[in-house]
Amino acid sequence: MVRVGLLVRLQAKPGKEAEVASFLESGLALANQEAATVVWFALRLGPSTFGIFDAFPDEAGRKAHLGGPIAAALMAKAADLLAEPPKIEQVDVLAAKITQ
Repeated sequence: MVRVGLLVRLQAKPGKEAEVASFLESGLALANQEAATVVWFALRLGPSTFGIFDAFPDEAGRKAHLGGPIAAALMAKAADLLAEPPKIEQVDVLAAKITQ
């Protein structure tokens, strides 16, 4: 059961949209290595607006993710790829359906 999540909004710099999309696609391999990351989505919300939604069973999993390689890679690339700092919201998951 997932109980907590992160909702991240990213605004690409003009001309960096393809690089942001590629960067997010490459994050899947890292997310697959995180046992506590039960759900991970990279999203395109508009021409230059992107997002990430991920969910975890508990606060410990969310904190581990925030201190992990995906967050570190995002912060390392943010100044080059993004028009503004990532907007990271910690959310509570009220209900979920996850099937494979």
